[in-house]
Amino acid sequence: MNTRKRILSGIQPSGTIHIGNYFGAIENWVRLTREYDCFFTIVDLHAITVAYEPALLPKRVFEAALDNMAAGLDPERCTIFVQSHVPEHTELCWLLNCVTPLGELGRMTQFKEKSERERENVTAGLLNYPILQAADILIYKADAVPVGEDQAQHLEFTREVARRFNGRFGDYFPEPATLIGRGARVMGIDGASKMSKSLGNHIGVVEDPDAIWEKLRPAKTDEARKRRSDPGTPDLCNIFSYHKLVTPEGEIQEVVAGCTGATIGCIDCKKIFFKNLMKVLDPIRERRQALEKDPERVREALQEGARKARTIARETLDGAKKLMGLLS
Repeated sequence: MNTRKRILSGIQPSGTIHIGNYFGAIENWVRLTREYDCFFTIVDLHAITVAYEPALLPKRVFEAALDNMAAGLDPERCTIFVQSHVPEHTELCWLLNCVTPLGELGRMTQFKEKSERERENVTAGLLNYPILQAADILIYKADAVPVGEDQAQHLEFTREVARRFNGRFGDYFPEPATLIGRGARVMGIDGASKMSKSLGNHIGVVEDPDAIWEKLRPAKTDEARKRRSDPGTPDLCNIFSYHKLVTPEGEIQEVVAGCTGATIGCIDCKKIFFKNLMKVLDPIRERRQALEKDPERVREALQEGARKARTIARETLDGAKKLMGLLS
């Protein structure tokens, strides 16, 4: 019998992943698979709450599975599946809709931000997004959810939904804890904002090494260093923040000494980072290439993941319906 605590996290099918995704979340997820019973769902139903291209969605969902498996989410050690392949998510979402006050949804920060950007496409799905997210978590009775700062409000909302259901129908859903991971907040190569594909300030995990180097060459560094002979302050340099992700401690100290003592230039600093980054990304790129040649392996992993997820989700849903007085 599996006695490990269960966690769930969602994977957006938004194209190939970048190093912000990897060091900010996926690397931590891989560590968590050693300690927890982990469920990772590719949230295609969340992806359709805003304008999207239907023809591209299947490819993006498959690439999300491909990239995350290549990055270390081993189907032998965790459950990875597509959200829409487990219809119990949406059925529980409807039940939770019926115990959630409308006013709470309009106050959600993400709804306010997205509805501002999507003025011509503010759908009921966008408004109800947090309830579906709560259903994603509660359907597995997850003990905890690894989250970033931008999802803290949604997890508290999930706890409130569980609390409200339990108060009305009986103690049933656990209130999932916030699991603060060791994931880093990775800034974009412009040094101005968080790394993002939409902002074009990213480094792709499976990008060609030459393309990555061409992005790094002009990337923002310490503004105080106009010339190689100018001493720098590593903690003010965006590239140095990248070193902390991949460069061994001893070599980091050499970079600090070289930067503050003006014995190495910014381009040298970037070359050291690039070398160490490739040690992390090369194996991921190789695993992805192998999976691309064997797409059936990826599909089988998703099918088996959905089968396992549905078994748990069905049991949870049946229990919730019984408490609500619905005939089985």
